[in-house]
Amino acid sequence: MQSLERGLAVLRAFDGDHGALTLSDVARVTGLTRATARRLLLTFVALGYMRCDERRFSLTPKVLDIGHSYVSSLQLADIAQPFMEAMSERVHESVSCAVLDGEEIVYVARVPTTRIMTISLALGSRLPAFCTSMGKVLLAYLPTHDRDALLDRIELRQRGPNTLTGRRALVAELRRVRAQGFAINNEELAFGLRSIAAPVFSQSGEIAAAINLAVHSSMVVSMEELVARLSGPLKRTATEISARVGHRPASTPQAVLR
Repeated sequence: MQSLERGLAVLRAFDGDHGALTLSDVARVTGLTRATARRLLLTFVALGYMRCDERRFSLTPKVLDIGHSYVSSLQLADIAQPFMEAMSERVHESVSCAVLDGEEIVYVARVPTTRIMTISLALGSRLPAFCTSMGKVLLAYLPTHDRDALLDRIELRQRGPNTLTGRRALVAELRRVRAQGFAINNEELAFGLRSIAAPVFSQSGEIAAAINLAVHSSMVVSMEELVARLSGPLKRTATEISARVGHRPASTPQAVLR
């Protein structure tokens, strides 16, 4: 019980004002010894609930599996929600927000409509990144070496009628996504499902999340017409959310995808 209590104390040390902490920070905030704090932090890293970037630890979306503490600490969902609701009201389509967790995306905010969709989604839902519009956005804006490392682990298997199952084709698609600033999913995940996604950037200019608009292919318009109608409002909303979290366009990463 004492170990559980200490582990929860370590998780609670991370919040909206302290998204990344060093070992010393965690020991100080929790009152634990450095040795105990280090053991717990490395355990969470091994289990996938945290990541370590050099000397700083931070939560991963996998924390959603045991509750909503990740969404609360990130604050992105709370910031994005009113913008997403306003856009959904304007265009009358479902709007979602997701982050990348390994080879999957995790839904952290959602505004559904009453339209019948082919899949049921809720907060914490996970989908493959490579065949979803939000996943392609999140992959496209990663540094090249991080993207390639993820693609090495992904099985590019058929999920929908138009799934990209070749790595070269997927990388070319990710290059197009980055060049145009949005991604489309035309029945790549499942039959009948189309979506358009755009990136949300953090204050430092790194990709933080993606938002999308999802529609059903039964709408008697072409994908080109959907892009023409929805990509503008979607990109503007993503830019507004990015600005609200402190992003300035000049800080957008410029690394080139190879």
